[in-house]
Amino acid sequence: MVKSAVKCLIIAGLAAGCAAAAQAEDLDVGKSEFQSSCASCHGTDARGKGPVGDQLKTPPPDLTMLARNNNGVFPTNTVYETIDGSKTIPAHGTREMPIWGERFNPIIKLPHYVDPSYWKLAGPEQSPELVVRKRILSVVDYLSRIQQK
Repeated sequence: MVKSAVKCLIIAGLAAGCAAAAQAEDLDVGKSEFQSSCASCHGTDARGKGPVGDQLKTPPPDLTMLARNNNGVFPTNTVYETIDGSKTIPAHGTREMPIWGERFNPIIKLPHYVDPSYWKLAGPEQSPELVVRKRILSVVDYLSRIQQK
């Protein structure tokens, strides 16, 4: 219980830090990451009406309702685990071949283009794991900001 709470606080703190860095540059990294990674299924407004959504066996959920469906509390840890793959969502595919490819997989050599702004945020180590974590946290932060009241 305590471990889960600490993990949630760490994730929330990192998300807040990522959001502050993005706002400082007048760039909504979370929104941009969501649009390029999630909108094809969940829609540009995150309400589950993306262009690919009709082709899925299970319709994508309205991601703006996550807090409302969780007694008014945004489920930060659950959203993070869903994106990073530790919480299995059948529609997202296996971790060996997730629907978004290697985009959120912290591997040593990223086989795809990574926006230079992520490397700037990754610090002097230029760690791929840190880049992936920031990508995930930016999406988590964005989703937390677009929740319906």
